[in-house]
Amino acid sequence: MSHIHLHRVLPYSKRLMNAVVLPGETVIDATAGNGNDTYFLAELVGEKGKVFAFDIQESALAATAERLGPLNDRVSYHLDSHANVDRYVERPIGGAMFNLGYLPYSEDKTIITKPDSTIEAVHKILGLLKKGGIITISVYDGHEGGKEESDALIEYVQSLHQADVHVIRYELMNLRNNPPFLIAIEKLRDFEEVTRIERTESETDST
Repeated sequence: MSHIHLHRVLPYSKRLMNAVVLPGETVIDATAGNGNDTYFLAELVGEKGKVFAFDIQESALAATAERLGPLNDRVSYHLDSHANVDRYVERPIGGAMFNLGYLPYSEDKTIITKPDSTIEAVHKILGLLKKGGIITISVYDGHEGGKEESDALIEYVQSLHQADVHVIRYELMNLRNNPPFLIAIEKLRDFEEVTRIERTESETDST
């Protein structure tokens, strides 16, 4: 049986977290959803670690808590926007995961992540990250409002100073039906406020 090296977006994001998060650390699931990432992170940090899970839908947090079962003592749940992450979490953290878009299997697909709050959350979490920590953002842009969020997020991460962070975009280009792509940000040095740079007109035109 052949071994796959080019993984789909969600497994690849977990590989990145596995590489940097240590047992006992604090991590963030910025979009709890149905709890898949929360569960993964709770197992990853172990019994001495802590996961802060955010969602604006009570049903999402309830589904996540049900999914976690005996691992719930490792999770702190917050019915709040991830843009308010700094009200609950202190630095340093080992890593953070986002899954943008709407709640999977939800009947109401109008409740979606929004550009302003997503970017504010990413910006604040960068300040909370340990040196060497990673944020993974699984981006879905096939739904209404998704392209606007995707474009705004890409513009934001491209403005981050290369001395502060490395940013990658990872995607499988031959998949159909608007598959997600991954943005991953690695923190290269310790800071509380990431430096942003103005892009020149020629740089903007070339993207």
